[in-house]
Amino acid sequence: MRDLLNRYYNYLLIEKGAAGNTLEAYGRDLNRYVSFLEQRSLTEATPQTVIDFLVQIKNEGLSANSMNRSLAALRGFYKFLLQEKVLDESPLAHIELAKVWMRLPDTVSKEEMNLILQQPGDQTPANLRDSAMLELLYATGLRVSELIGLTMNSINWQVGFLIVMGKGSKERVVPIGKTAYDIVRRYVDEARPKLIKSKTTDCLFLNRFGGPFTRQGLWKIIVGYAQKAGLHKKVHPHTFRHSFASHLLAGGADLRAVQVMLGHSDISTTQIYTHVTKDRLKEIHSKYHPRG
Repeated sequence: MRDLLNRYYNYLLIEKGAAGNTLEAYGRDLNRYVSFLEQRSLTEATPQTVIDFLVQIKNEGLSANSMNRSLAALRGFYKFLLQEKVLDESPLAHIELAKVWMRLPDTVSKEEMNLILQQPGDQTPANLRDSAMLELLYATGLRVSELIGLTMNSINWQVGFLIVMGKGSKERVVPIGKTAYDIVRRYVDEARPKLIKSKTTDCLFLNRFGGPFTRQGLWKIIVGYAQKAGLHKKVHPHTFRHSFASHLLAGGADLRAVQVMLGHSDISTTQIYTHVTKDRLKEIHSKYHPRG
């Protein structure tokens, strides 16, 4: 592996005319990646291997610019390996490089999520509405646009499923779960009639003017409850989606089932959440193994 790295450095220096500082930076990034691989060979690396590496360096506190530089170094190195016929396919082929560091999921723990969900209460119609929105977000992993786009006809009350119109006008069916079902049912029966005022609309969740929510309106509500819960981390609407997927996989859910519920067209997008499961397994091993 080190021989391949040296050949690549020579290629960058001689054929590409790379500057000394570029070679030095790429050298640090690639050496970090090779160390991450440990006993595995480059030919055994998969897209998930690359994602796990990115998660690790993100957790080490690398900046967005450093992440992007590491991705550029990996992309260039694997392109070289393809040219040299060392590999037949790059594990980065189906990863959106420029956006990967942004897509690494920001999640909250189950305990932190419970704290957030406890904040709205049900004292007023607005409180009950907020409880219903937060519970439904966490129960289904909906995108913000999908939640605020729900109508009164989106819920099949008989079987407890949502019919969601996702990206690219693709329709999918998502189970709600008893806790979210009960609070949304209460919202529809008790709070929504008081919020709708004199307007006529089929939007499920209504703002204080009786109209549909905006992305910004929902974002402010979530940020407010996260702060009220005492969380010292950034929590936004997509945190609920990330946590939904991570908590399901950590609990043993099938990856493809989670893919369907999230509405991902490519399973590699869903795989980014599996690092949470691996971290949990490491934690359990370290805690309970006699030689951990």
